[in-house]
Formats: sequence, C-alpha cells, structure tokens
Amino acid sequence: MYDLRPHFETAVEPGTNLLLSGPALTGKRSLALDVLADGVEDGDSAIIVTTKDNGDRVLESLGERVDYADRPVAVVDCVTRQQGVGDARDDDRIKYTSSPVDMTGIGIKLSEFLEEFYGNRGIERNRIMVHSLSTLLMYAELQTVFRFLHVFTGRVQSVGGFGLFCIDSTAHDDQTMNTLKQLFDGIITTSEDAEPTIRLGK
Repeated sequence: MYDLRPHFETAVEPGTNLLLSGPALTGKRSLALDVLADGVEDGDSAIIVTTKDNGDRVLESLGERVDYADRPVAVVDCVTRQQGVGDARDDDRIKYTSSPVDMTGIGIKLSEFLEEFYGNRGIERNRIMVHSLSTLLMYAELQTVFRFLHVFTGRVQSVGGFGLFCIDSTAHDDQTMNTLKQLFDGIITTSEDAEPTIRLGK
C-alpha cells in the first residue's frame, strides 16, 4: 500500500492512478511533490514527468522537501528542448523529450526509468507524477491524450506503482474532464478555500 498520510487519512493499493484536479493556483503541483517526497523519504522511487517547468527546477522544488541525493529520483523533461536548448543530454537523473507533443517519447523515457528502478534495481514502490495534463491537452486532441494516458496508467499498474496526474479543472470542459476521469481510480480535488479532498473509486 502507498500511504498518503499526512495529507489524507488513507492508503492506496499498488497500481493506483489518481487524477489531481483543481483550478489554477490551488497547490496541485505542491501537493503532488509533497506526496512524492514522503515516498522518497520511505525508500520509494519518484519519477516526475514535467510539461511546465524544466527538470532542474522540478528537482530544486523536490530538494526543498527531501534530500534525494542518493535516492532513486528522476525527471522526464518535456520543456527544455522545446525552449531551444537542443543539446540537453539525457543522464541518470533527467531524460528529455522534444516537447509535450512527443507523447511517444514521454512513454519511452518513463519506461526507461521504470526499467532502471523496478527492473534493474528491484525497487518495488515507484511514485509517478505528471504535471500537467492541461499542457498535453493544449497541444493534442482529447482522443490522443486519452490513448496516451491509457497506456501510461497501464504501465503504472503493471509495476504496482502509484500515479498522480495534475490537471487544471477550469481549463477544460465537462466532457473532457469526464472522459479523462474514466482512466483513474479516484480523484483528489483542490480548491481555493478548502483543504484538498480525496475520493477513491471510479
């Protein structure tokens, strides 16, 4: 089980994927990083797919929460090359895709990190965060994003991982949100004037 305390008084089964949904500026990224940092503290791996901030900035934010120096922490950076830093090279900590449109590349880089942590190093508990689905939906059709997430969430399930996927709920219509919700085992909702809530189950 993946313990979500102190943020929520619950634990979730291995293979669980949750949608983290709320308006902009309601702390989704911060909450997701907190949940990953708690796992790193306990020996879980953390893999962050970022479509908004570059990999260095994400690692800096995680480093404010936990010392990850010798821990299994990795980032799939979909931003840096798109911003014109074409010579950014993959290393043990950060792998780069050409842009958030490159969903095939995102899937490949995620699989490489999972292969390293789960396959080669035998780490059975892997926490995966995507920030943010809203960026993917800016660049691609809903059906394309849906198919990508279907494969991505399946990959998390297959290794008994825990997936947390951030989305700006106010940026998308109800049909988009309802379509995507089908892929997840529950939803965490953030709001401007209340503590986050969690609802498990389809």
